[in-house]
Amino acid sequence: MDFELPTALVHRLERLDAFIEAEIRPLQEQDDNQRFFDHRREFARTDVEAGGTPSREWEELLGEMFRRADAAGWLRYGLPESVGGCGGGNLDMAVIRDHLAARGLGLHNDLQNESSVVGNFPVVHMLLAFGTDAQRAEFVEGVLSRTRRIAFGLTEPDHGSDATWLETTAQRRGTDWVLNGVKRFNSGMHSATHDIVFARTSGRPGDARGITAFLVPTDAAGFSVDFHWWTFNMPTDHAEVTLRDVRVPAEAVFGEIGGGLELAQHFVHENRIRQAASGVGVARHCIDRSVAYARERVTFGQPLARRQAVQWPLVELRTDVELVGGLVRKTAWELDRTPHAEISDRVSMCNYRANRLACEAADRAMQVHGGLGYTRHTPFEHIYRHHRRYRITEGSEEIQMRKVAGYLFGFAGPHRTGGR
Repeated sequence: MDFELPTALVHRLERLDAFIEAEIRPLQEQDDNQRFFDHRREFARTDVEAGGTPSREWEELLGEMFRRADAAGWLRYGLPESVGGCGGGNLDMAVIRDHLAARGLGLHNDLQNESSVVGNFPVVHMLLAFGTDAQRAEFVEGVLSRTRRIAFGLTEPDHGSDATWLETTAQRRGTDWVLNGVKRFNSGMHSATHDIVFARTSGRPGDARGITAFLVPTDAAGFSVDFHWWTFNMPTDHAEVTLRDVRVPAEAVFGEIGGGLELAQHFVHENRIRQAASGVGVARHCIDRSVAYARERVTFGQPLARRQAVQWPLVELRTDVELVGGLVRKTAWELDRTPHAEISDRVSMCNYRANRLACEAADRAMQVHGGLGYTRHTPFEHIYRHHRRYRITEGSEEIQMRKVAGYLFGFAGPHRTGGR
């Protein structure tokens, strides 16, 4: 077995680092842009008067980063060549996201809103897999150039992981569809031009079939962004949305009528392995920072690094980084070669363990750094707040473990044996 990374990928990481140092770091350091990354970061990024949404200056800085990354050929790396990408596979993207997260907090790879010089575009993957030719023509390049912003509306006030029970409905009216319902934590609504709304079009509550996805313009009559939820991780783009007799044409149907959950699964599946890779990378960053601090910090006449109480928790975490990191890379490699349904349980393993690992490493880094670690002058609270949400969103730990259990006991997956 060969565990070495492909030589081309190693060289690619070197070129990526050189690009960041030449183009992105200077941008971060000019015009007091550092305020978005130092102890002022949460306040600099958040427009309180606009409901806690991202500030205009923060969004503009991200936009410039995207433009530079796109011009240099990095932003679309993980997309097909047909849309200007390089066809980077799951292994490439996992290694790159691990690498970028391990570099620490910065404009090259921000934690708060998943922006990165190597973009993660689950909506584009959805459009390529499920969109009509007209939808791909209208949205793909627009999403990549940020002239089109598509939000994601699945969760509801009374339904999160139990999406088959969602209560938003869509009914035919002639050739149109009329949507009614409420969405919660509708991500991306602060700047969205369109929203992917999942609504029941047939079947009964609890049926996997009968839910349809619609591309709904956010300026449609009856579409209301009521407010944004203030979250642990600020600024926020998670809105409460109400749809009251929102009428859309048949062309707004996204994917197969009744097959909307397949799109939702595609969205989260694209994200889960990459989130896991980021979790491993950021855990490594927290450990490395803690080790360096422990070697420098002297208490009672000795460096902290000499104390077993400091050593052993970091040893445990470093071991977990190796274990989880190896599983993430192996699973990403398999995703490039195996039908996703066959190894979906391993993607879930990677996701829930890596998300938990990132939080544990950030918490331990705070402890090792003592009072300094508890301040916003170190990055650990920011890391913790970001990764803590992934233990809930896009499939909570419990949902991920339920998936693994289903495969393990034969209730789900390619080797399903029946039973309930």
